[in-house]
Amino acid sequence: MNKIVARFADGRLIKGMTADFLPTKNVFHVSVADAPPGAEPVEVQAKDLKALFFVKDHAGDPRHAERNEFDAAHPPAGRRIEVVFDDGEVLVGTTTGYRPGRPGFFLVPADPDSNIERCFIVVAATQEISFL
Repeated sequence: MNKIVARFADGRLIKGMTADFLPTKNVFHVSVADAPPGAEPVEVQAKDLKALFFVKDHAGDPRHAERNEFDAAHPPAGRRIEVVFDDGEVLVGTTTGYRPGRPGFFLVPADPDSNIERCFIVVAATQEISFL
């Protein structure tokens, strides 16, 4: 099971766990973190997402300001990339899987202290994607 935060293009958010997300599938399921015991998982349509964040913990650190800069002492693996979402949010990280024309790709944040381990970016929810 993966701890996730699903951010929808319309601003909604679901925190929980998933075991069946695949970038090639249109649908996956989330066991919502604050759901009552025995609740059925929620079905999520990948096309409705902005991004799916695979996180270290659901609470995160509200005092942490995400740094969109690479640590020179730890060169990243993959190509450096910047993503600007339709809502104006900017993420900087690395990718080994971005190809124009694909519906999405994985990004590992530049900030080594990020609560986000990696995220799946839905290209339809972006304004601009550029290699750095």
